[in-house]
Amino acid sequence: MLFLVVSQIINGVVTGMIYALVGVGLTLILGVLNIPNFAHGVLFAFGAYILLSVLQVVGNFWLALLIAPFGVVLLGLLLELVGVRRLYTAHHDYQLLFLFAVALILQETIILIWGPIGTSVLPPAGLQGAVNLGLTVYPKYRLAVMGITAAIVAGTWLFLTRTNVGAIVRAGIENREMVAVLGIDIQKVFALTFGLGAWLAGVAGGLASPIMGLTPSMGFDILPIAFVIVVVAGLGSVPGAILAGILTGVAQSLTTIVFPEAANVVIYLLMGLMILVRPQGLFGKR
Repeated sequence: MLFLVVSQIINGVVTGMIYALVGVGLTLILGVLNIPNFAHGVLFAFGAYILLSVLQVVGNFWLALLIAPFGVVLLGLLLELVGVRRLYTAHHDYQLLFLFAVALILQETIILIWGPIGTSVLPPAGLQGAVNLGLTVYPKYRLAVMGITAAIVAGTWLFLTRTNVGAIVRAGIENREMVAVLGIDIQKVFALTFGLGAWLAGVAGGLASPIMGLTPSMGFDILPIAFVIVVVAGLGSVPGAILAGILTGVAQSLTTIVFPEAANVVIYLLMGLMILVRPQGLFGKR
């Protein structure tokens, strides 16, 4: 039983780190642009599917993982430039309807390009198989994902806290009107934030593809979880999103041991409790 618990906790951390990447991207967009990006999950799916196509061409998983997220960035920037930018001052109803429609269109685009049948991607050759951790035997690729996502999250945090551009983004989360008054081109800040959020979603989708597999609906599957992370974390809080992602992944993973049917329910219970006890989230201020 101990071996199973340890394995499930590690599973939860790995899954939670992937959730954290998606959640950090969404919380940045929601915090700076004040737009609930209902297309964020589909950007995650495109990261996985673009990786699949690039992998078939180049034959190298790591090169495909490097290229695929930038394809998602281009898609995200196109979405921001053509559609979202026109809705910054619109009511949230219009934003929600537009982004939900875009998400549906992009999901159907995945079906048109890659087909309706799910598929999978093998881990890179050097990370196939498992390693003995003493208490359990665990897949090498999942351990690598844990390390890679930790490095990306740390890099994102350093970018936001140690660079001038990151300071502007953080200021936009706190008060975007103040940023505009200071003479900073707020449209460029919005585009940068949307692009960064899209890149994080694309990386998460690529990393998750050997673990979760690829299906056209995978974007809509992860979108509610991403919003749970934003609520639990607190609006615009990157550290909160990281912690919320890990908590969500571990709670979901441990629940499968005792009550598998409730694995997807427990994350929404976590969100409900947070709303009741601390509506601003773990680290949120507003």
